[in-house]
Amino acid sequence: MRALLVINPAATTTSARTRDVLVHALASEMKLEAVTTEYRGHARDLGRRAAESDDIDIVVALGGDGTVNEVVNGLLPHGPDPDPPPRLAVVPGGSTNVFARALGLPNDAVEATGAILDALRDGTERTVGLGLAAGTPGTEDEGVPSRWFTFCAGLGFDASVIGRVEQQRERGKRSTHALYMRQVVRQFLDEPHRRLGPITLDRPGEDPVSDLVLSIICNTSPWTYLGNRPVYASPEASFDTALDVVALSKLSTPAVARYATQLLTSTPERGPHGKHAVTLHDLTDFTLHSKVPLPFQMDGDHLGLRTSVTFTGVRRALRVIV
Repeated sequence: MRALLVINPAATTTSARTRDVLVHALASEMKLEAVTTEYRGHARDLGRRAAESDDIDIVVALGGDGTVNEVVNGLLPHGPDPDPPPRLAVVPGGSTNVFARALGLPNDAVEATGAILDALRDGTERTVGLGLAAGTPGTEDEGVPSRWFTFCAGLGFDASVIGRVEQQRERGKRSTHALYMRQVVRQFLDEPHRRLGPITLDRPGEDPVSDLVLSIICNTSPWTYLGNRPVYASPEASFDTALDVVALSKLSTPAVARYATQLLTSTPERGPHGKHAVTLHDLTDFTLHSKVPLPFQMDGDHLGLRTSVTFTGVRRALRVIV
């Protein structure tokens, strides 16, 4: 079996020694080519090379959710194909590793590698759905190319928080849950749209949902993790369905306290709820419009400002080793 191992050397929870051990373990079971990424977008380029090659059966992504996102976008440059691309395996190396954990893999890189090798010996895999986001035709963002996401996207508040975190990381701060929580508080204090949101959600055959200040799109559940604690923004979201949305129309101090508590105490059966919460399940096609440019994120990566994004939920898009 021929495999390409894509290694992010900046992965926050794996050392050079650990990565060497994982390379040797994988190489003992397959013909392995290991490549270390050297620039932003390199993992995507490697994934595309693998998709266009006849010599690679599996691509293994060793890194965090951003690395996985890049590899997936490289594997699916033209969408799901009758001649499927190489299968994907994920070795978690980031600070949160939502996609790998949602697949049921251990959060430890060594244990996850063992689970992947067991799955390869047993021949087990699953096909998962993905989300696709693109600039909306007829808007100023229509030229924005489409991009896949594996577990979540967001327009507005949560993307602003991620942008703040990335700024702190560029200044040398480590990506920790405490860092995220500090930026949540600072974004709330600076948020200009707390009482009247600029976002409208449009979907075919339904009335628009307007005045949203926060919008999170989920492809699976949990939405994220605080340490070992899963957080369920859209408990019904699944790799086997299309996309779920949770949105808020108000971010006053009482509303934030209520919904933050609901998130922290969320379960697989119950997430955020109330008169300012909008929850939608299994959406195949919808668009988010904003009256003003807002930050946009996918799989935890800040992608700049957008005024309109069209989303598509694509079932059975990718084969994953689990």
